[in-house]
Order: sequence, then structure tokens, then C-alpha cells
Amino acid sequence: MTSSYRINYQLRAHKRDPLIEFIKGLLLTPFILHAKPRKPVLTSPGNESIDTILATGNGTSNVNQDDRNDYQEEDKPMVDANLQRYLEIMKSVEAMIEEHRRKAVKGVPEHSRLHRIVPSVATFFTPLPLEAAFLDANAKHSIAARRFVPPSFNDIRRILNTAQVMAIAPTISLITFDGDMTLYDDGTSFTENSPLIPLLIALMRAGLRVAIVTAAGYPGDAGKYEERLMGLLRVFDQQKLSEKLLERFYVLGGECNYLFRCGWKKSDATGEPVVGLTYIHPESYQPSDMLAWKHEDIQELLDVAEENLKRSVSAMNLKAMILRKSRAVGIVPIGDVKIAREQLDECVLSTQQRLLEYQQMSGSSKTTIPFCVFNGGNDVFVDIGNKLIGVQVLQTYLGAAPEATVHVGDQFLSTGNDFATRSSCCTLWIISPEETEGVLKELTPLLTIPAEEA
Repeated sequence: MTSSYRINYQLRAHKRDPLIEFIKGLLLTPFILHAKPRKPVLTSPGNESIDTILATGNGTSNVNQDDRNDYQEEDKPMVDANLQRYLEIMKSVEAMIEEHRRKAVKGVPEHSRLHRIVPSVATFFTPLPLEAAFLDANAKHSIAARRFVPPSFNDIRRILNTAQVMAIAPTISLITFDGDMTLYDDGTSFTENSPLIPLLIALMRAGLRVAIVTAAGYPGDAGKYEERLMGLLRVFDQQKLSEKLLERFYVLGGECNYLFRCGWKKSDATGEPVVGLTYIHPESYQPSDMLAWKHEDIQELLDVAEENLKRSVSAMNLKAMILRKSRAVGIVPIGDVKIAREQLDECVLSTQQRLLEYQQMSGSSKTTIPFCVFNGGNDVFVDIGNKLIGVQVLQTYLGAAPEATVHVGDQFLSTGNDFATRSSCCTLWIISPEETEGVLKELTPLLTIPAEEA
């Protein structure tokens, strides 16, 4: 294996999801073998139809009897046959996932067929009804009718989302969301006319705890988060939601470091009751190992990260500046500069490597501080802690089991900060607020809203 090949493989690997690639490869086989193009609607120079030419072999064209095998005779039989083949594959993958779950319960997930084929496969906290989800996706996107475009990465990602929604709806008690590109566009805020707001309220009325788990870190500063969520909080206020309902909404900032609960409080400006966020002190919800993180150890790790980020900015001549916070450090573009994805990934991967080396060299003399390095789309940040810890903290604090928790986010590649949550809960991988709206519209009809909340 050449050095060039190894380098290219490494660069590609962090941009792919192995399970989705595996399913896509399976579905590609029937597409290649059976999805033939439609029979051309043509006439010969003598005005004979192509059907006549294929049937009789007459005419002046070069079409012969064997050419009929190159085309699909009828649309509906082809679609039905393709659909059946795709469904058989999805049913088989569904069974492999179930076998993997059974092995995991016995403590030997590595013995499953799926693990042998996809070694990096994550934990499945619920069954996944992939056959039913494929039927739903096919009705929306006509997958089985397509003759030139095979089932794509996004097709399969959406099918997995639908299957997860179907599976978790009866038992879900906690749903968490990323912020940027999940609930609102990157760098913007919640607006009052967001179509997601009625859906979030419906989730709360159904008894779910709803939490935003975001990398944005403002230590103990509820006002900063209220600014980002102003439109949402205003609608809560306008609809005069009860305190009982509002207490089901949380914000966890800095990945896992700053927790806030929604509720009614006095406005600092007018003294009138308004809906806002109240800071919850770490001693109330953080486990002892988090509380044991020492300030000097955190700052030393951030110093190492900052040094590497500065080196990356200099080496690649990036028009970016360093931004240091109490539990985070990152690079942000100067002005309206757009930093290339490859440059951002270089910063992420090199900083991850540097911090891992630093922790290995430190040995047992220091507490190992968990961290997260991620590509935010046009910036790179190193946060203390990660969303895995964040979701686990919420599960413990709110009494939600992994199989009753789902995290919705857009950063599920290995350089994203939603990726780690796969180890602690079910996940929905979306790519925009519009897709978040879509999965919530699938979920909310499956929930039961108590009569007193309707």
C-alpha cells in the first residue's frame, strides 16, 4: 500500500459513514442489474414504430431482435420488482441489526455479522424497522422507479431517520437538538415565525423533555442564550404556556458545561413576568468526575490546543483569528471570509492528534479531561467536554434511558460534535432546519398528548 493511498484513504474516511455506505452498496447491486432504461419512443425512417422493428426485425435501422433485452418492457412491473428487491435487502439489514443488538446484550457485540462487516458500527438502542421506512421513503422519493440515479447517501440517511422515529415514538421521553443548522441557519437565531416552534410545543405537550445541546458557551449567562432563542421564548410568552410545560425545556451550553431551565421570571427591564432561562448550578446536575476537573488542567489543555491552532492558521495562511473562552478555544474567520472545508478539517484532525499526544505524554499525573474538536462549518473549536457527556448528564438529571432519548443534529461525521452522542442515545441525522421540521412532522403524530395538555 503506497503512502499516497494511505493519505487519500485517511482523508476520505472521516467524510463517510460506514453503515450508510454498506447499505448503499447493497442497494446498488439490484439497481445495476435490473433497473434498465425505458424502451425508446422512436420511429424508423419508414415510419415503423420501434415496437414493430423489435418484433419483426424489419426496417432500415440497426435495431435487432436482441435489442429488446436492453430495455424495460413496462413501467409498473419494473417498479414493483425493484421495490421487492430493495425491500428484501432492507429486511435483511434489519435482521442483522437485531442480531447485533442481541449480541450487545450478551456483552459480545463484536461477534455479530454486522460488526464483522462494519467494525465501527455504533450501538443500536432500539430496533430499526427499515423495511417499513423504505416504503415510506419510496412513496416520497420514488426510489424504486428511478432508472438512472441509484439509492443515494441522503436517501439512506433519511430512511434511517424515519426508521428511528417509528421505533422510538412509543417510549421517547427526552429529545435533544443541536442549534446551528438544526433549529436555525448557521449563525442566526430562532425567529417567531419558525415552523419548528409549534412542533417543539407539541413535543412538550406530549410530556417530552426538550433540550438544546449546543457548543455555544456563555458561562452562567442566560441573557446570551435568550438572545439566540428570542423568537422561541416570545412565542412561549405569547401563548402563556404554563410553568409545568415550560419546565420541560432546557438549554445545555458549552457541549455539557452550562445548564439552563426555561420558566417564568421577572424582566430585568420592566419587572413584568416574562419567559426566560434560569441557570442551574453545576453541583445540582454534574457528576462527581465532572466536578473534579481542575481549572489549571483545563487551561493547560486549552493552551496546547491554542498553540496548535495558531500553527495551523499560520501554516495555511488562513484569514482567521483565535477566540479563547473559559472552557473553549477556536478559530473564527475574519470578516466575511469563507474557509475551505479541507482547511477546517486539517485544523480539526491535527489538533485532535496533538491533544491526544499531550494527554498520553502526561500519563497518570493529571486527570484526563474529555474534549471535543470539531468543524463548525466555517470555524473550528476545541471544547472541554463533549455532547456525549452532555446527553448523559441530561439523561441522569431527567431520568431518561438511552432507548428513550434521541439527539437531532447535523454534525455526525467524525469531525463533527454530534458524532459522540451515538454512544449514549438514538440519533437523527439531518442537514438543515427544513429536515428537522420533516422528522418532527413524522414524530408528532405518533405521540399521545394528554387531554389536559391538548
